Amino acid sequence: MPLNYNKWDQLELSDDSDIEGHPNVDKKSLIRWKQRDIHEKREARKAKIDHIRAQIACNNVLYPRIQAIQASLESGPDGDKPRTVYFSSLVEQLERNPSKECPPGNNPDELEQTYDGMLLSLLRQVGDAAKVAVKEAGVSDDQREEKIGKALTEGMKEHVVRLKETIDNDSKELEQELNEQKKHITSDDMHDGFANKYVPPKPEPAPLPIAAKLDKPSKPKAKTTEFEVINAPRGQPAAEEAEEDAEDDDDIANLTPSLEAFSKIPLKGFEQSFRFIQEHRDVVVPGASDALLGAAFKAQYDNKPKYAKKCVHQSLLLQYGDKLGANGLGVFFKKMIAGDKRAEAVFLDDVEKTYAHLAARVKLSQEEAKKGGRETIMLASENEGDITFNVPSGPPPDELVLGEGMEDMDIEEVRRALQLRWDIFQTLPENLRTALQTEELVEVNKVLGDMEVAEAEEILQRLDMAGIIPFSESGVRDETPAGRAAAGLPPA
Repeated sequence: MPLNYNKWDQLELSDDSDIEGHPNVDKKSLIRWKQRDIHEKREARKAKIDHIRAQIACNNVLYPRIQAIQASLESGPDGDKPRTVYFSSLVEQLERNPSKECPPGNNPDELEQTYDGMLLSLLRQVGDAAKVAVKEAGVSDDQREEKIGKALTEGMKEHVVRLKETIDNDSKELEQELNEQKKHITSDDMHDGFANKYVPPKPEPAPLPIAAKLDKPSKPKAKTTEFEVINAPRGQPAAEEAEEDAEDDDDIANLTPSLEAFSKIPLKGFEQSFRFIQEHRDVVVPGASDALLGAAFKAQYDNKPKYAKKCVHQSLLLQYGDKLGANGLGVFFKKMIAGDKRAEAVFLDDVEKTYAHLAARVKLSQEEAKKGGRETIMLASENEGDITFNVPSGPPPDELVLGEGMEDMDIEEVRRALQLRWDIFQTLPENLRTALQTEELVEVNKVLGDMEVAEAEEILQRLDMAGIIPFSESGVRDETPAGRAAAGLPPA
């Protein structure tokens, strides 16, 4: 049987393997622009398809109801009741007792977002139009009721036709968008060709990184001779110790998604915590309790005492379960859920004492930070080789040529981006421009260290916007107390 390779023509690639740039054009920026263009078009198509589907589904609910009202008006209501009375009773019913049934994603408490609210809006619109038409026609009072009834019937008939056309047009547009989507194969279309029925057991969750560092034996300190120095800088540990402390802080502050959700369970929510642990085994792992305490410290430092106490509560909950033996959590929750007042009082008292101790430490840390001197901005990276400097040497040339693989990109957009980079570079202080041209992080930090924090932050935003130092790709981070707090790290 011959193989069909036509499907490979449908692949929509955003890789940089076939992209060649001009010497005057930054290749990484062009790659990012091409990737962004592909992903933006793909997401826009998905959003449009979802919107059209939702609109068709909503109109399919309203259409038969509008059609039934139009049919009743055209044939005449049962009995001697005029069409205007029937129409008014429908409006009154929808106003007094509207249903909260609504399309998915809408707010049922908002009348205009429900099916009844949409129908009521249409009926009011048709009723007002009918009254205006009869008034402008100058109909006599004895014929006014009949003329309004006919106008109501014609108005509803017109909306039935228009709504049917809207549904048909949306269906055609949806079919076109789906066909266009099928022309491009993405990762969402990939699926397993073969599979067996064997499902391997879930592996035991790995301990958090901080657990390994807490268990690691401390290095013996060598005997050294210390010399007292006048005006020695305060709080500057050795390079190795500072690096290890920073790594420990990172590990403690970074909660896993399960631990973060676990930390937000209300105080004394023992049943909720027990169910959560049963469904998420990765909560009860070595290091989880320490990570929660680290999150509590950061929350208290950020003036979030309620969340800090929740983190302390959940951390001690795990500690108690660990201390009570093999089935310690089961024993602990059995007592708490059963309402053992004595056990609950002991636990909650421990929570209060631990939180008070943590709050006192945070307050002391904040006071020491205020005495630490002037705050400055410094940039750091795990691997200095990861930092990319895209320093322009001049404005874009008059003749700008894009390389192979970038023919679909707008050359004027590329020119504007390069011109913006050059314009922003020209606005930087001269000493910072000189430092950037060396492409050395140490030289850039020397200049940033002499600036005020607000000025340095504003300049860093400009550098990132122009792509001169793209922080999102280089791993650069702000090591000031404010920067570490914004990044979710405890104070240094």
